[in-house]
Amino acid sequence: MKRYLAEVCGTALIVIAVVGSGIMATNLTMDSGVQLLINCMSTVLALYIAIVSFRDISGAHFNPIVSMIAGVKGTLSSIQVLFYVVAQAIGALAGVAIANSFFGKEAWAISSTTRSGTATLFAEVLASAGLIIVIFAGWMKISQDLRAALISIWIASAYFFTSSTSFANPVVSLGRVFTDSYAGISPQSFIYFAMAQLLGGILAFGFVKVMDSQ
Repeated sequence: MKRYLAEVCGTALIVIAVVGSGIMATNLTMDSGVQLLINCMSTVLALYIAIVSFRDISGAHFNPIVSMIAGVKGTLSSIQVLFYVVAQAIGALAGVAIANSFFGKEAWAISSTTRSGTATLFAEVLASAGLIIVIFAGWMKISQDLRAALISIWIASAYFFTSSTSFANPVVSLGRVFTDSYAGISPQSFIYFAMAQLLGGILAFGFVKVMDSQ
C-alpha cells in the first residue's frame, strides 16, 4: 500500500506545482516569457523533490507510461501497473483541486484552453520520448541522484524548446484538464496529447532496447 500512496503523493505534488505556479505566474505578470519561466522552475523543482522523496518506496513513476514500461520489463505485475495508474490519476485530481483552492478557484473546473496542431503534437511526442529515454537508458551508467537531476533538467529544457511546453505525462495532462487557468488543457486537446505521449513512450522504449542490446 505504501508504494501506491507514494504515487498519489508524488503525482499530486507535481500537479500542485504545475497548476499553482501557473496561476501565480499570471497573477504576478503579463509577460508570457516570465510566466513560462515561473511555471517551469516551480515544476522542475517539485519534480526533483518528488522523485528523490519517493523513489525508494514506489520507484517514483508518477506517469502511466513509465509504469506500463515497467510492466513490460517485468518489474511490475499487470495488476500492480493498474494500481499505479489509478494512484497516479487520484494524485493528479487531488493535486489540481488543491492548487485551484489555493487561489480561491473552484476545486475542479474544465479548461477551455485549446492546445492543438501537428507541430504541437509532434513536440509532445519528442518531449515524452526524451523523458522515457532518460529514465530507462541502461547505457547511461549513472547514479540515481544524477538520473533524477537529468529527468528534471530534460523537462526544464523541453519547457522552452518544444511548442507544447512539454506536458510529457498523461495523468498530469489529465489533472490539467480540471483547471481553467494558465496551465489548463481542454478535454479535446488532452486526448490528442495523451496519444502523442503514448507514441513517444513507445518509440523511446524501442530506441532504448536497441541501444541497450549487446
